[in-house]
Amino acid sequence: MKKTLISAILIMMALSVVLVGCKKETVVIKSVADLDGKKIGVQAGTTGETWCLESLPNAKIVSFKTGMDAAIDLKIGAIDAIVLDELPAEAIVEKNPTLSVLRDSVFTDNKEEYAIAIKKGNQALVDSINATIAKMKSNGEYEALVNAFMPVEGSIVIPAVSAVNGSTTLKLGTNAAFPPFEYVDGSSIVGFDITMGQKIANDANASLEVVNMEFDSLIPALQSGTIDFIAAGMSVTEERKKNVDFSDPYYASEQVIIVRK
Repeated sequence: MKKTLISAILIMMALSVVLVGCKKETVVIKSVADLDGKKIGVQAGTTGETWCLESLPNAKIVSFKTGMDAAIDLKIGAIDAIVLDELPAEAIVEKNPTLSVLRDSVFTDNKEEYAIAIKKGNQALVDSINATIAKMKSNGEYEALVNAFMPVEGSIVIPAVSAVNGSTTLKLGTNAAFPPFEYVDGSSIVGFDITMGQKIANDANASLEVVNMEFDSLIPALQSGTIDFIAAGMSVTEERKKNVDFSDPYYASEQVIIVRK
């Protein structure tokens, strides 16, 4: 009996040592400087992924199809943080109150410009899209679109835009997981870029078809002719300019960090 009791005590003591040794260390991230060496979630094909791969040599970078997929892993502790564009990040945090957004001057001082991507050499479409962007900025439609999808107060109000039943069709490629630029509302794909895309099609006297796909599939789809242009909160980078032509920029954004509170 005595030997059994001693054995039981020894087993419990050994178990205690193992459990203490396995206790997960608390991860504290307050800035970009704390990211290296951590497990960072990113959306595949984005500039956030590129920045992390180039700037965090000791971090483990985990790519996800969407920012929301990354947020699920962040909440359960499978990753330590997410690097993502600011507005989609804010939309994720709004739906997940256990998470919060951190800003850092590394990103704030190096804003990215969104533009529409067009197949290399299609100058006629580039000129047409630029003309629509310029017209929207001059007649107040652009400001109205910003206020509708990025309201200072209140909820998003999706503007109604009449569609032209044109003799040709323009195919807009997007990744509908990037609010407020493109996302699913009920059974429809809506967002800032989608409304702008409709105006681009109207000005070209064409019907608009929205094609939803993974973000990292968009440029290959454009190059193959599956789609005519990309409107997906896509940042202009020198690397991307090797493969596509870009319209004039229409929005400036920055990367942010999503962490657990």
